[in-house]
Amino acid sequence: MTDQALPSPIESPLLAERAGHAARHGFFTRAGGVSEGIYRGLNVGLGSKDERERVEENRARVARWFSVTPDRLATVHQVHSPDVVLVDENYDGARPQADAMVSATPGMVLGVLSADCGPILFCDPEARVAGAAHAGWKGALYGVLESTVAAMERLGAKRENILASLGPSIGRHNYEVGPEFVERFLSVDKDYGRYFTLSDKPGHAMFDLPGLTTQRLADAGVTAENLDICTYPDEDRFFSYRRTVHRQEPDYGRQISAIMIRG
Repeated sequence: MTDQALPSPIESPLLAERAGHAARHGFFTRAGGVSEGIYRGLNVGLGSKDERERVEENRARVARWFSVTPDRLATVHQVHSPDVVLVDENYDGARPQADAMVSATPGMVLGVLSADCGPILFCDPEARVAGAAHAGWKGALYGVLESTVAAMERLGAKRENILASLGPSIGRHNYEVGPEFVERFLSVDKDYGRYFTLSDKPGHAMFDLPGLTTQRLADAGVTAENLDICTYPDEDRFFSYRRTVHRQEPDYGRQISAIMIRG
């Protein structure tokens, strides 16, 4: 583990321009890590079967990019829920089951892991409140985005001032689903049919998860942006759960997206 190159994350134009004075953020790729094989690069997934010391080094590199120590990088045990946790100066490294975090504490990095699901970074630059959410189809459908906004409001944010950026996630051209999946969405809202288009496989459809995510954010009253980067075809930069399944590989890495209120 001699490679000491720092990661080089993608930045949101929206957050960089309108919240750069209040927060630092990055949608990290595989670049700049020490993992090897199917985990090659910056795998930060503690739940993967990668060598633990390599994952810890990768996480430490993310922390160094933010100029903080690794114990200031907060992540959760993601379970595809609408649950949000508060991260403050008393953070002790625990990883409770949840899929989003909020904080108004400078120097605390909020990180969500993904490998096709949508990572969303939030900031109210006026109130200096940040949030990070992991939204796969369950999270997007059952309220993790709205829960994050509400939790930020409890810290003093105003939803009309909240900026949200959806980072690299699986796009509508690579997310094929079966009829039972479509029915689940239609049972919640018939209008959700607009996020599905017919696929080449009979009875199946292509699902626009980014479209649903950004619409839910807009409906929640925040200013939302989609970076429109698909994880599935871009193996050099991103891990992808669906690509791993299609290749019948034994496991997959996770990239991280993170945000920190500046001191």
